Amino acid sequence: MASRLSPAAREPQAQERMSLQRAALRYGVSGDTLRHRVAAEELPASRLGRRLVRVRVADLEHALRPIPSAQRT
Repeated sequence: MASRLSPAAREPQAQERMSLQRAALRYGVSGDTLRHRVAAEELPASRLGRRLVRVRVADLEHALRPIPSAQRT
């Protein structure tokens, strides 16, 4: 029997989403920082209902990637 899920839905990490509060805890930033990034359109987010805001994990990792430091010689 063939799966009814689309290819994107079969890849859970590609579509994994989390709340701004959980993302703030996971990445060590404030929830306000994430809300400001969403408002500035630097971090894509989805609104589910009136109050729930979710962001994709892949977008978080891209937006909050570390800055490489210069190596000292």
